[in-house]
Amino acid sequence: MHIISEDIVALDALAVRASTDLVGRVRPADMARPTPCADWTLHGLIAHMAAQHYGFAAAAAGDGDPARWRPRRLGSDPGADYRAAARAVLAAFAAPGVMDRRFPLPEFAAGPDFPARQAVSFHFVDYVVHSWDVARSLGLEADFPGEVLEAALRVAEAVPGGGARLAPGAAFAPAVAAPGGPLLDRIVAALGRAPGWKPPEPPEA
Repeated sequence: MHIISEDIVALDALAVRASTDLVGRVRPADMARPTPCADWTLHGLIAHMAAQHYGFAAAAAGDGDPARWRPRRLGSDPGADYRAAARAVLAAFAAPGVMDRRFPLPEFAAGPDFPARQAVSFHFVDYVVHSWDVARSLGLEADFPGEVLEAALRVAEAVPGGGARLAPGAAFAPAVAAPGGPLLDRIVAALGRAPGWKPPEPPEA
């Protein structure tokens, strides 16, 4: 079943570019900041985001090697490293015929491969949420067109819940309540983030 009838590649590109703009605002002193992802500082989150871009880019070409998904060391300019990863996945998704392929996604246990539209929708919603993660870590707001948020909410609400979200290494925590809130709050809540999350205040000297 197709959750999104719109051009998922175009929607995904908007989400990726939003994430690139936000990562571009990160300064070296920000890299140790906490994020809404409890296991990651901002440095760890950006490294994960870049790794996922390379993993999905490989999958778009039919490469299911789990090594493609391993995080790479960020260099002296993490923003440049992240932009390179974003360019790789945008080019891979825009390649002729890519939407007729099946993507091997070794990080997803539900099956050996997935239809392209479904695989790109996974990437799309992840980068809407990760853009929010980066923005919140920096004390900023993530901004998306309405069509991006409407599509992302449909994908987020279709992600299975249950005990799988409690397993170690689960992609998303159990959903939290966000009744009647803005679309972006509802998206992140559906995927286990607390919409009101803010970085903790630094300890007093």
